[in-house]
Amino acid sequence: MIRIRRALLSAYEKDGLVELAETLVAAGVEIVSTGGTARTLKAAGVAVVPIEQVTRWPEMLAGRLKTLTPQIHGGLLMRRGEATDRAEAEAHGIAPIDLLCVNLYPFRETVAREGARREECIEMIDIGGPAMIRAAAKNHRDVVVITSPRQYAGIISELRNGAGTITRETAARLAIEAFAATAAYDASILHYLWSTTPIDPDAGRVRDWPLHWAIGGLRGTALRYGENPNQSASMYVGASGFWTAMQQHQGKALSYNNLSDLWAAWKLICEFDACACAVIKHAMPCGVAVGARPLEAFQRARLGDPLSAFGGVVILNRPVGEEVAGALGEIFLEVVAAPRWDADALARLEKKRNLRLLTIPDPVAQARCPETLQAKSLGEALLLQAAMPASAPASGWEQVAGAPVAAELLAGLDFAWRVVRHLRSNAIALTRGGQTIGLGGGQTSRIDALEIALHKAARSEHAAAGAVLASDAFFPFRDVVDRAAEAGIAAIVQPGGSRRDKESIDACNEHDLPMFFTGERVFAH
Repeated sequence: MIRIRRALLSAYEKDGLVELAETLVAAGVEIVSTGGTARTLKAAGVAVVPIEQVTRWPEMLAGRLKTLTPQIHGGLLMRRGEATDRAEAEAHGIAPIDLLCVNLYPFRETVAREGARREECIEMIDIGGPAMIRAAAKNHRDVVVITSPRQYAGIISELRNGAGTITRETAARLAIEAFAATAAYDASILHYLWSTTPIDPDAGRVRDWPLHWAIGGLRGTALRYGENPNQSASMYVGASGFWTAMQQHQGKALSYNNLSDLWAAWKLICEFDACACAVIKHAMPCGVAVGARPLEAFQRARLGDPLSAFGGVVILNRPVGEEVAGALGEIFLEVVAAPRWDADALARLEKKRNLRLLTIPDPVAQARCPETLQAKSLGEALLLQAAMPASAPASGWEQVAGAPVAAELLAGLDFAWRVVRHLRSNAIALTRGGQTIGLGGGQTSRIDALEIALHKAARSEHAAAGAVLASDAFFPFRDVVDRAAEAGIAAIVQPGGSRRDKESIDACNEHDLPMFFTGERVFAH
Protein backbone atom coordinates (compact mmCIF):
# COMPACT_ATOMS: atom_id res chain seq x y z
CA MET A 1 0.00 0.00 0.00
CA ILE A 2 1.07 3.58 -0.66
CA ARG A 3 0.21 5.97 2.16
CA ILE A 4 -0.80 9.37 0.72
CA ARG A 5 0.46 12.19 2.93
CA ARG A 6 1.19 14.91 0.39
CA ALA A 7 -0.34 15.55 -3.03
CA LEU A 8 0.33 17.96 -5.89
CA LEU A 9 -2.72 19.01 -7.93
CA SER A 10 -2.21 20.94 -11.17
CA ALA A 11 -5.11 20.35 -13.55
CA TYR A 12 -6.17 22.32 -16.61
CA GLU A 13 -9.57 20.61 -16.58
CA LYS A 14 -11.26 21.35 -13.27
CA ASP A 15 -14.32 19.05 -13.46
CA GLY A 16 -14.44 16.72 -10.44
CA LEU A 17 -11.27 18.19 -8.97
CA VAL A 18 -12.86 19.68 -5.86
CA GLU A 19 -14.35 16.34 -4.77
CA LEU A 20 -10.96 14.66 -5.21
CA ALA A 21 -9.25 17.39 -3.19
CA GLU A 22 -11.87 17.23 -0.44
CA THR A 23 -11.39 13.47 -0.21
CA LEU A 24 -7.64 13.94 0.10
CA VAL A 25 -8.04 16.56 2.83
CA ALA A 26 -10.46 14.30 4.72
CA ALA A 27 -7.74 11.62 4.66
CA GLY A 28 -5.26 14.05 6.22
CA VAL A 29 -3.37 14.80 3.01
CA GLU A 30 -1.56 18.11 2.48
CA ILE A 31 -2.33 19.59 -0.95
CA VAL A 32 0.17 21.60 -2.97
CA SER A 33 -1.29 23.36 -5.99
CA THR A 34 -0.51 25.73 -8.83
CA GLY A 35 -2.08 28.90 -10.26
CA GLY A 36 -5.62 28.42 -11.51
CA THR A 37 -5.99 25.05 -9.77
CA ALA A 38 -5.11 26.61 -6.42
CA ARG A 39 -7.62 29.41 -6.99
CA THR A 40 -10.38 26.92 -7.84
CA LEU A 41 -9.71 24.85 -4.72
CA LYS A 42 -9.46 27.89 -2.43
CA ALA A 43 -12.76 29.19 -3.78
CA ALA A 44 -14.32 25.84 -2.81
CA GLY A 45 -12.91 26.11 0.71
CA VAL A 46 -10.09 23.59 0.26
CA ALA A 47 -6.83 24.47 2.02
CA VAL A 48 -3.84 24.41 -0.33
CA VAL A 49 -0.14 25.22 -0.19
CA PRO A 50 0.82 27.47 -3.13
CA ILE A 51 3.49 25.97 -5.39
CA GLU A 52 5.81 28.96 -4.96
CA GLN A 53 5.87 28.35 -1.20
CA VAL A 54 7.35 24.90 -1.90
CA THR A 55 9.72 25.82 -4.74
CA ARG A 56 10.72 29.15 -3.20
CA TRP A 57 10.50 30.61 -6.71
CA PRO A 58 7.65 32.60 -8.21
CA GLU A 59 5.92 31.44 -11.38
CA MET A 60 7.96 32.86 -14.25
CA LEU A 61 7.82 33.42 -18.02
CA ALA A 62 4.06 33.97 -18.04
CA GLY A 63 3.47 30.68 -16.24
CA ARG A 64 5.77 28.61 -18.46
CA LEU A 65 8.12 27.93 -15.53
CA LYS A 66 6.70 26.89 -12.19
CA THR A 67 7.18 23.16 -11.49
CA LEU A 68 10.54 22.38 -13.14
CA THR A 69 12.46 22.54 -9.86
CA PRO A 70 14.28 20.06 -7.56
CA GLN A 71 11.64 20.56 -4.87
CA ILE A 72 8.94 19.19 -7.18
CA HIS A 73 10.81 16.60 -9.21
CA GLY A 74 12.84 15.50 -6.22
CA GLY A 75 9.62 14.95 -4.28
CA LEU A 76 8.28 12.80 -7.11
CA LEU A 77 11.47 10.87 -7.94
CA MET A 78 12.93 10.13 -4.50
CA ARG A 79 12.89 6.43 -3.67
CA ARG A 80 11.42 5.97 -0.23
CA GLY A 81 13.31 2.72 0.33
CA GLU A 82 16.74 4.20 -0.51
CA ALA A 83 18.52 5.75 2.49
CA THR A 84 20.74 7.85 0.23
CA ASP A 85 17.73 9.36 -1.55
CA ARG A 86 16.08 10.19 1.76
CA ALA A 87 19.22 11.77 3.17
CA GLU A 88 19.85 13.91 0.09
CA ALA A 89 16.23 15.04 -0.03
CA GLU A 90 16.29 15.99 3.65
CA ALA A 91 19.57 17.87 3.22
CA HIS A 92 18.07 19.99 0.45
CA GLY A 93 14.67 20.51 2.01
CA ILE A 94 12.81 18.27 -0.44
CA ALA A 95 9.63 16.66 0.88
CA PRO A 96 8.05 13.58 -0.74
CA ILE A 97 5.03 13.95 -3.04
CA ASP A 98 2.94 10.80 -2.84
CA LEU A 99 0.18 11.65 -5.30
CA LEU A 100 0.26 13.74 -8.46
CA CYS A 101 -2.86 14.85 -10.32
CA VAL A 102 -2.11 16.55 -13.63
CA ASN A 103 -4.08 16.88 -16.83
CA LEU A 104 -2.40 18.61 -19.69
CA TYR A 105 -2.97 21.80 -21.64
CA PRO A 106 -5.59 21.13 -24.33
CA PHE A 107 -3.20 21.06 -27.29
CA ARG A 108 -5.29 18.70 -29.44
CA GLU A 109 -8.47 20.62 -28.75
CA THR A 110 -6.79 23.92 -29.63
CA VAL A 111 -5.44 22.54 -32.91
CA ALA A 112 -8.89 21.17 -33.75
CA ARG A 113 -10.54 24.56 -33.28
CA GLU A 114 -11.31 26.24 -36.57
CA GLY A 115 -9.15 29.28 -37.16
CA ALA A 116 -6.64 28.49 -34.39
CA ARG A 117 -3.41 30.41 -35.00
CA ARG A 118 -0.07 28.62 -34.92
CA GLU A 119 1.07 30.78 -31.97
CA GLU A 120 -1.96 29.66 -29.95
CA CYS A 121 -1.28 26.02 -30.75
CA ILE A 122 2.40 26.23 -29.81
CA GLU A 123 1.53 27.94 -26.50
CA MET A 124 -0.66 24.95 -25.65
CA ILE A 125 2.30 22.55 -25.73
CA ASP A 126 2.59 21.54 -22.08
CA ILE A 127 6.14 21.12 -20.75
CA GLY A 128 5.97 20.92 -16.97
CA GLY A 129 2.94 18.64 -16.94
CA PRO A 130 4.42 15.77 -18.99
CA ALA A 131 7.71 16.08 -17.09
CA MET A 132 5.95 15.65 -13.73
CA ILE A 133 3.74 12.84 -15.05
CA ARG A 134 6.74 10.89 -16.32
CA ALA A 135 8.65 11.41 -13.07
CA ALA A 136 5.72 10.17 -10.98
CA ALA A 137 5.01 7.25 -13.32
CA LYS A 138 8.64 6.16 -13.27
CA ASN A 139 8.49 6.11 -9.46
CA HIS A 140 5.09 4.38 -9.31
CA ARG A 141 6.28 2.03 -6.55
CA ASP A 142 5.99 5.04 -4.23
CA VAL A 143 3.90 7.61 -6.14
CA VAL A 144 0.34 7.58 -7.53
CA VAL A 145 -0.18 9.55 -10.76
CA ILE A 146 -3.61 10.66 -12.01
CA THR A 147 -3.89 12.01 -15.54
CA SER A 148 -7.62 12.12 -16.29
CA PRO A 149 -10.86 13.08 -14.52
CA ARG A 150 -12.13 9.64 -15.59
CA GLN A 151 -9.82 8.19 -12.94
CA TYR A 152 -11.08 10.32 -10.05
CA ALA A 153 -14.00 8.14 -9.01
CA GLY A 154 -11.84 5.04 -8.59
CA ILE A 155 -9.18 6.92 -6.63
CA ILE A 156 -11.77 8.59 -4.37
CA SER A 157 -13.33 5.21 -3.60
CA GLU A 158 -9.97 3.61 -2.86
CA LEU A 159 -8.86 6.50 -0.64
CA ARG A 160 -12.05 6.28 1.39
CA ASN A 161 -12.02 2.51 1.69
CA GLY A 162 -8.29 2.34 2.34
CA ALA A 163 -8.12 5.11 4.93
CA GLY A 164 -5.91 7.31 2.76
CA THR A 165 -3.95 4.56 1.01
CA ILE A 166 -3.73 3.37 -2.59
CA THR A 167 -2.61 -0.10 -3.62
CA ARG A 168 0.61 -0.52 -5.57
CA GLU A 169 -1.39 -2.46 -8.13
CA THR A 170 -3.51 0.64 -8.80
CA ALA A 171 -0.38 2.82 -8.94
CA ALA A 172 1.21 0.50 -11.52
CA ARG A 173 -1.94 0.54 -13.66
CA LEU A 174 -2.11 4.34 -13.49
CA ALA A 175 1.57 4.55 -14.50
CA ILE A 176 0.74 2.68 -17.72
CA GLU A 177 -2.07 5.14 -18.40
CA ALA A 178 0.30 8.03 -17.62
CA PHE A 179 2.95 7.00 -20.13
CA ALA A 180 0.22 6.31 -22.71
CA ALA A 181 -1.21 9.80 -22.11
CA THR A 182 2.12 11.58 -22.56
CA ALA A 183 2.98 9.46 -25.61
CA ALA A 184 -0.34 10.30 -27.26
CA TYR A 185 0.10 13.95 -26.34
CA ASP A 186 3.54 14.09 -27.92
CA ALA A 187 2.21 12.24 -30.98
CA SER A 188 -0.44 14.91 -31.48
CA ILE A 189 2.24 17.60 -31.38
CA LEU A 190 4.33 15.68 -33.90
CA HIS A 191 1.38 15.29 -36.27
CA TYR A 192 0.50 18.97 -36.05
CA LEU A 193 4.02 20.23 -36.65
CA TRP A 194 4.62 17.73 -39.47
CA SER A 195 1.32 18.41 -41.22
CA THR A 196 1.74 22.20 -41.05
CA THR A 197 5.29 22.22 -42.39
CA PRO A 198 5.33 23.73 -45.90
CA ILE A 199 5.84 21.21 -48.69
CA ASP A 200 9.23 21.31 -50.35
CA PRO A 201 8.47 21.36 -54.09
CA ASP A 202 11.91 19.88 -54.84
CA ALA A 203 11.60 16.97 -52.42
CA GLY A 204 9.71 14.77 -54.87
CA ARG A 205 7.21 13.66 -52.24
CA VAL A 206 4.58 15.18 -49.98
CA ARG A 207 6.90 15.95 -47.05
CA ASP A 208 10.14 14.69 -45.58
CA TRP A 209 9.42 11.86 -43.17
CA PRO A 210 11.00 12.23 -39.70
CA LEU A 211 13.43 9.65 -38.33
CA HIS A 212 10.89 8.59 -35.67
CA TRP A 213 7.11 8.41 -35.71
CA ALA A 214 4.45 8.09 -33.04
CA ILE A 215 0.72 7.50 -33.02
CA GLY A 216 -1.74 8.17 -30.26
CA GLY A 217 -5.29 8.99 -29.31
CA LEU A 218 -8.00 8.66 -26.69
CA ARG A 219 -9.81 5.36 -26.32
CA GLY A 220 -13.10 5.71 -28.16
CA THR A 221 -15.90 3.29 -28.94
CA ALA A 222 -15.93 0.25 -26.66
CA LEU A 223 -15.31 -2.92 -28.67
CA ARG A 224 -16.39 -6.39 -27.56
CA TYR A 225 -13.74 -7.96 -29.80
CA GLY A 226 -11.86 -7.48 -33.06
CA GLU A 227 -12.47 -9.03 -36.46
CA ASN A 228 -13.26 -12.31 -34.69
CA PRO A 229 -14.44 -13.14 -31.16
CA ASN A 230 -11.03 -14.56 -30.18
CA GLN A 231 -9.29 -11.23 -30.87
CA SER A 232 -9.38 -8.43 -28.31
CA ALA A 233 -9.53 -4.91 -29.76
CA SER A 234 -9.78 -1.21 -28.97
CA MET A 235 -10.14 2.03 -30.91
CA TYR A 236 -8.24 5.27 -30.33
CA VAL A 237 -9.31 8.59 -31.82
CA GLY A 238 -7.94 12.11 -32.10
CA ALA A 239 -9.48 15.30 -30.82
CA SER A 240 -11.31 16.16 -34.03
CA GLY A 241 -12.47 14.68 -37.30
CA PHE A 242 -15.03 12.16 -38.46
CA TRP A 243 -15.04 9.93 -35.39
CA THR A 244 -15.48 12.68 -32.83
CA ALA A 245 -18.25 14.32 -34.88
CA MET A 246 -20.17 11.10 -35.51
CA GLN A 247 -23.27 10.51 -33.34
CA GLN A 248 -25.03 7.18 -32.79
CA HIS A 249 -28.78 7.39 -32.19
CA GLN A 250 -29.71 3.76 -31.68
CA GLY A 251 -28.64 0.17 -32.15
CA LYS A 252 -25.97 -2.11 -30.78
CA ALA A 253 -22.48 -0.83 -30.12
CA LEU A 254 -20.41 -0.47 -33.27
CA SER A 255 -18.10 -3.43 -33.82
CA TYR A 256 -14.55 -3.52 -35.14
CA ASN A 257 -15.83 -4.57 -38.56
CA ASN A 258 -18.60 -1.95 -38.52
CA LEU A 259 -16.01 0.74 -37.92
CA SER A 260 -13.84 -0.51 -40.76
CA ASP A 261 -16.84 -0.60 -43.13
CA LEU A 262 -17.99 2.83 -42.01
CA TRP A 263 -14.61 4.41 -42.71
CA ALA A 264 -14.55 2.86 -46.18
CA ALA A 265 -18.06 4.20 -46.77
CA TRP A 266 -17.11 7.68 -45.58
CA LYS A 267 -14.08 7.94 -47.85
CA LEU A 268 -16.15 6.81 -50.83
CA ILE A 269 -19.16 9.08 -50.27
CA CYS A 270 -16.83 12.09 -50.00
CA GLU A 271 -16.12 11.61 -53.72
CA PHE A 272 -19.54 12.98 -54.68
CA ASP A 273 -21.15 16.40 -54.63
CA ALA A 274 -24.35 15.10 -56.24
CA CYS A 275 -26.95 13.24 -54.17
CA ALA A 276 -25.33 9.82 -53.67
CA CYS A 277 -25.56 6.59 -51.72
CA ALA A 278 -23.09 3.76 -51.16
CA VAL A 279 -23.54 0.26 -49.79
CA ILE A 280 -20.41 -1.23 -48.23
CA LYS A 281 -19.66 -4.85 -47.30
CA HIS A 282 -16.37 -6.00 -45.79
CA ALA A 283 -14.87 -2.53 -46.37
CA MET A 284 -15.63 -2.83 -50.11
CA PRO A 285 -18.34 -1.07 -52.13
CA CYS A 286 -21.01 -3.43 -53.42
CA GLY A 287 -23.36 -0.75 -54.72
CA VAL A 288 -22.93 2.97 -55.44
CA ALA A 289 -25.29 5.35 -57.20
CA VAL A 290 -26.32 8.95 -57.63
CA GLY A 291 -29.94 10.03 -57.87
CA ALA A 292 -32.19 13.06 -58.05
CA ARG A 293 -33.33 12.40 -54.47
CA PRO A 294 -31.98 10.27 -51.57
CA LEU A 295 -34.62 7.58 -52.10
CA GLU A 296 -33.63 7.15 -55.74
CA ALA A 297 -29.92 7.12 -54.84
CA PHE A 298 -30.46 4.42 -52.20
CA GLN A 299 -32.65 2.23 -54.39
CA ARG A 300 -30.21 2.40 -57.30
CA ALA A 301 -27.23 1.67 -55.01
CA ARG A 302 -28.98 -1.34 -53.46
CA LEU A 303 -30.12 -2.69 -56.83
CA GLY A 304 -26.56 -2.45 -58.14
CA ASP A 305 -25.98 -5.74 -56.29
CA PRO A 306 -29.00 -6.57 -54.13
CA LEU A 307 -27.59 -9.92 -53.01
CA SER A 308 -24.45 -8.36 -51.56
CA ALA A 309 -26.36 -5.43 -50.01
CA PHE A 310 -27.88 -7.76 -47.38
CA GLY A 311 -26.24 -7.02 -44.02
CA GLY A 312 -24.27 -4.09 -45.39
CA VAL A 313 -23.49 -0.55 -44.32
CA VAL A 314 -25.45 2.21 -46.10
CA ILE A 315 -24.23 5.80 -46.23
CA LEU A 316 -25.93 8.80 -47.84
CA ASN A 317 -24.70 12.35 -48.38
CA ARG A 318 -28.12 14.00 -48.04
CA PRO A 319 -30.59 14.33 -45.13
CA VAL A 320 -32.92 11.36 -44.73
CA GLY A 321 -36.70 11.64 -44.40
CA GLU A 322 -39.41 9.14 -43.52
CA GLU A 323 -39.74 7.81 -47.07
CA VAL A 324 -36.07 6.82 -47.28
CA ALA A 325 -36.19 5.43 -43.74
CA GLY A 326 -39.04 3.17 -44.77
CA ALA A 327 -37.01 1.81 -47.69
CA LEU A 328 -33.97 1.30 -45.44
CA GLY A 329 -36.09 -0.66 -43.01
CA GLU A 330 -37.23 -3.14 -45.66
CA ILE A 331 -33.93 -5.05 -45.71
CA PHE A 332 -31.47 -6.23 -43.08
CA LEU A 333 -28.65 -3.72 -42.65
CA GLU A 334 -25.92 -3.41 -40.03
CA VAL A 335 -25.39 0.37 -40.12
CA VAL A 336 -27.09 3.33 -41.79
CA ALA A 337 -25.49 6.78 -41.81
CA ALA A 338 -26.47 10.22 -43.09
CA PRO A 339 -25.66 13.87 -42.33
CA ARG A 340 -29.13 14.45 -40.86
CA TRP A 341 -32.26 12.46 -39.98
CA ASP A 342 -35.75 13.93 -39.83
CA ALA A 343 -37.66 13.19 -36.63
CA ASP A 344 -40.13 11.07 -38.62
CA ALA A 345 -37.27 9.04 -40.08
CA LEU A 346 -35.84 8.35 -36.63
CA ALA A 347 -39.26 7.30 -35.39
CA ARG A 348 -39.75 5.02 -38.41
CA LEU A 349 -36.52 3.13 -37.76
CA GLU A 350 -36.83 3.07 -33.97
CA LYS A 351 -38.50 -0.34 -34.09
CA LYS A 352 -35.37 -1.88 -35.62
CA ARG A 353 -33.57 -1.74 -32.31
CA ASN A 354 -30.41 -3.52 -33.41
CA LEU A 355 -29.90 -1.27 -36.43
CA ARG A 356 -27.03 1.11 -35.80
CA LEU A 357 -28.23 4.54 -36.92
CA LEU A 358 -25.66 7.32 -37.19
CA THR A 359 -25.45 11.02 -37.92
CA ILE A 360 -22.18 11.85 -39.65
CA PRO A 361 -20.54 15.11 -40.79
CA ASP A 362 -21.84 16.47 -44.07
CA PRO A 363 -19.73 14.70 -46.74
CA VAL A 364 -20.40 17.39 -49.33
CA ALA A 365 -18.89 20.00 -47.03
CA GLN A 366 -15.71 17.93 -46.61
CA ALA A 367 -12.60 18.11 -48.74
CA ARG A 368 -12.47 15.43 -51.39
CA CYS A 369 -9.62 13.82 -49.47
CA PRO A 370 -10.98 13.35 -45.91
CA GLU A 371 -7.71 12.08 -44.40
CA THR A 372 -4.07 13.15 -44.55
CA LEU A 373 -2.29 9.93 -43.57
CA GLN A 374 -2.90 6.22 -44.01
CA ALA A 375 -1.31 3.67 -41.68
CA LYS A 376 -0.97 -0.09 -41.92
CA SER A 377 0.40 -2.41 -39.24
CA LEU A 378 3.06 -4.95 -40.23
CA GLY A 379 3.58 -6.65 -36.90
CA GLU A 380 6.06 -4.50 -35.02
CA ALA A 381 6.45 -2.21 -38.04
CA LEU A 382 4.16 0.55 -39.21
CA LEU A 383 3.69 1.61 -42.82
CA LEU A 384 2.70 5.24 -43.33
CA GLN A 385 1.77 7.01 -46.52
CA ALA A 386 0.07 10.20 -47.57
CA ALA A 387 -3.59 9.70 -48.41
CA MET A 388 -4.63 9.34 -52.03
CA PRO A 389 -4.95 12.80 -53.59
CA ALA A 390 -8.35 13.92 -54.79
CA SER A 391 -9.40 12.60 -58.17
CA ALA A 392 -8.28 14.68 -61.12
CA PRO A 393 -11.19 16.03 -63.22
CA ALA A 394 -12.12 14.04 -66.30
CA SER A 395 -11.46 17.11 -68.43
CA GLY A 396 -7.76 16.53 -67.83
CA TRP A 397 -7.72 12.91 -68.99
CA GLU A 398 -6.07 11.86 -72.25
CA GLN A 399 -8.20 10.05 -74.81
CA VAL A 400 -5.89 7.49 -76.41
CA ALA A 401 -8.29 5.43 -78.52
CA GLY A 402 -11.69 5.53 -80.20
CA ALA A 403 -13.90 8.30 -81.49
CA PRO A 404 -14.69 11.41 -79.40
CA VAL A 405 -17.33 10.76 -76.74
CA ALA A 406 -20.36 12.74 -75.63
CA ALA A 407 -20.29 14.65 -72.35
CA GLU A 408 -22.77 12.18 -70.83
CA LEU A 409 -20.47 9.23 -71.49
CA LEU A 410 -17.47 11.10 -70.08
CA ALA A 411 -19.49 11.85 -66.93
CA GLY A 412 -20.25 8.15 -66.66
CA LEU A 413 -16.55 7.33 -66.86
CA ASP A 414 -15.84 9.93 -64.17
CA PHE A 415 -18.38 8.24 -61.88
CA ALA A 416 -16.85 4.81 -62.53
CA TRP A 417 -13.36 6.17 -61.84
CA ARG A 418 -14.42 7.63 -58.49
CA VAL A 419 -15.84 4.25 -57.50
CA VAL A 420 -12.93 2.08 -58.62
CA ARG A 421 -10.58 4.18 -56.46
CA HIS A 422 -12.23 2.54 -53.45
CA LEU A 423 -12.13 -1.10 -54.53
CA ARG A 424 -9.33 -3.47 -53.57
CA SER A 425 -6.82 -4.08 -56.32
CA ASN A 426 -6.93 -5.64 -58.81
CA ALA A 427 -10.21 -3.83 -59.42
CA ILE A 428 -12.75 -3.30 -62.18
CA ALA A 429 -15.92 -1.19 -61.91
CA LEU A 430 -18.77 -1.44 -64.40
CA THR A 431 -21.29 1.40 -64.23
CA ARG A 432 -24.12 2.90 -66.23
CA GLY A 433 -25.83 6.24 -65.74
CA GLY A 434 -24.33 6.90 -62.32
CA GLN A 435 -25.05 3.40 -60.98
CA THR A 436 -22.69 0.50 -60.36
CA ILE A 437 -23.84 -2.68 -62.08
CA GLY A 438 -20.86 -4.96 -61.44
CA LEU A 439 -17.80 -4.61 -59.21
CA GLY A 440 -14.82 -6.92 -59.10
CA GLY A 441 -12.03 -6.28 -56.62
CA GLY A 442 -9.26 -7.89 -54.63
CA GLN A 443 -8.22 -10.25 -57.41
CA THR A 444 -4.79 -11.53 -58.37
CA SER A 445 -5.37 -10.84 -62.05
CA ARG A 446 -7.18 -8.00 -63.78
CA ILE A 447 -9.06 -10.28 -66.17
CA ASP A 448 -10.47 -12.17 -63.18
CA ALA A 449 -11.67 -8.88 -61.69
CA LEU A 450 -13.49 -8.14 -64.95
CA GLU A 451 -15.06 -11.60 -65.10
CA ILE A 452 -16.37 -11.19 -61.54
CA ALA A 453 -17.79 -7.77 -62.39
CA LEU A 454 -19.53 -9.19 -65.46
CA HIS A 455 -20.83 -12.13 -63.45
CA LYS A 456 -22.29 -9.84 -60.79
CA ALA A 457 -23.89 -7.65 -63.43
CA ALA A 458 -25.54 -10.66 -65.06
CA ARG A 459 -26.67 -12.06 -61.70
CA SER A 460 -28.46 -8.81 -60.93
CA GLU A 461 -29.91 -8.70 -64.46
CA HIS A 462 -27.86 -5.70 -65.52
CA ALA A 463 -26.82 -5.69 -69.17
CA ALA A 464 -23.13 -4.97 -69.63
CA ALA A 465 -23.72 -3.67 -73.14
CA GLY A 466 -23.54 0.12 -73.10
CA ALA A 467 -21.91 0.29 -69.65
CA VAL A 468 -18.52 1.88 -68.99
CA LEU A 469 -15.49 0.28 -67.38
CA ALA A 470 -12.91 1.69 -64.95
CA SER A 471 -9.70 -0.06 -63.92
CA ASP A 472 -7.60 0.98 -60.93
CA ALA A 473 -4.32 0.25 -62.74
CA PHE A 474 -3.01 -0.17 -66.25
CA PHE A 475 -3.62 -3.19 -68.49
CA PRO A 476 -0.51 -5.37 -68.82
CA PHE A 477 -2.18 -7.25 -71.68
CA ARG A 478 -4.98 -6.62 -74.14
CA ASP A 479 -7.20 -9.37 -72.69
CA VAL A 480 -9.35 -6.96 -70.64
CA VAL A 481 -10.03 -4.80 -73.70
CA ASP A 482 -10.99 -7.82 -75.80
CA ARG A 483 -13.32 -9.17 -73.11
CA ALA A 484 -14.86 -5.74 -72.52
CA ALA A 485 -15.54 -5.34 -76.25
CA GLU A 486 -17.11 -8.78 -76.37
CA ALA A 487 -19.44 -7.77 -73.52
CA GLY A 488 -20.46 -4.55 -75.32
CA ILE A 489 -18.71 -2.07 -73.00
CA ALA A 490 -19.07 1.48 -74.37
CA ALA A 491 -15.87 3.10 -73.04
CA ILE A 492 -12.90 2.46 -70.76
CA VAL A 493 -10.91 4.56 -68.32
CA GLN A 494 -7.61 3.40 -66.81
CA PRO A 495 -4.39 4.99 -65.53
CA GLY A 496 -2.12 4.03 -68.42
CA GLY A 497 1.61 3.69 -67.95
CA SER A 498 2.22 0.07 -68.98
CA ARG A 499 5.08 -0.82 -71.28
CA ARG A 500 2.40 -2.56 -73.32
CA ASP A 501 -0.04 0.35 -73.48
CA LYS A 502 0.14 0.25 -77.27
CA GLU A 503 -1.34 -3.27 -77.30
CA SER A 504 -4.40 -2.08 -75.36
CA ILE A 505 -4.69 1.07 -77.46
CA ASP A 506 -4.49 -0.95 -80.69
CA ALA A 507 -7.10 -3.37 -79.33
CA CYS A 508 -9.46 -0.49 -78.49
CA ASN A 509 -9.04 0.97 -81.96
CA GLU A 510 -9.74 -2.45 -83.50
CA HIS A 511 -12.99 -2.62 -81.52
CA ASP A 512 -13.79 1.08 -82.02
CA LEU A 513 -13.80 1.34 -78.21
CA PRO A 514 -12.98 4.76 -76.64
CA MET A 515 -10.32 4.61 -73.93
CA PHE A 516 -8.98 7.31 -71.60
CA PHE A 517 -5.80 7.49 -69.53
CA THR A 518 -6.05 9.33 -66.20
CA GLY A 519 -2.31 9.34 -65.51
CA GLU A 520 -2.84 8.30 -61.88
CA ARG A 521 -2.73 4.78 -60.50
CA VAL A 522 -5.11 4.10 -57.60
CA PHE A 523 -4.07 0.73 -56.17
CA ALA A 524 -5.64 -0.10 -52.79
CA HIS A 525 -4.32 -3.18 -51.00
